[in-house]
Amino acid sequence: MRIRQSLPYAASAALCAALALPAWAQDRTPAPEGARAYIISPEDGATVSGPVTVRFGLEGMGVAPAGTEAPHTGHHHLILDVPQEGYDFSVAVPADDNHIHFGGGQTEVVLDLPAGTHRMWLLLGDAMHLPHAPPVMSEPITVTVE
Repeated sequence: MRIRQSLPYAASAALCAALALPAWAQDRTPAPEGARAYIISPEDGATVSGPVTVRFGLEGMGVAPAGTEAPHTGHHHLILDVPQEGYDFSVAVPADDNHIHFGGGQTEVVLDLPAGTHRMWLLLGDAMHLPHAPPVMSEPITVTVE
């Protein structure tokens, strides 16, 4: 998988690495009641051809770059092919091919996904990439890439 983004993605990835602290040293940031993340597009069940543009939505909170400590804000993480069931929300979101950080406050991404079926969902992180309490996340969607 390749992410088609410019320097802001590289800069946010570097910021993610610089800000990472052991999860045990952090308290989870409270989320306001009713806050939710959602995937605007593609739609659940869509068959798409690559590259795939994924657009993020957020309700009840604001988007802010990683490291920004402001009430009721966070930044997106796109979780690919990792189930929500059993996910450990008590630790910071890892940075790898299945956990894509948008620490610059980005609200969309263009992905080169391999052909096949992929499940994805959004998880909002606080200034230190830790999921809020309760977690602010989207329903998972499934897309098929031709």
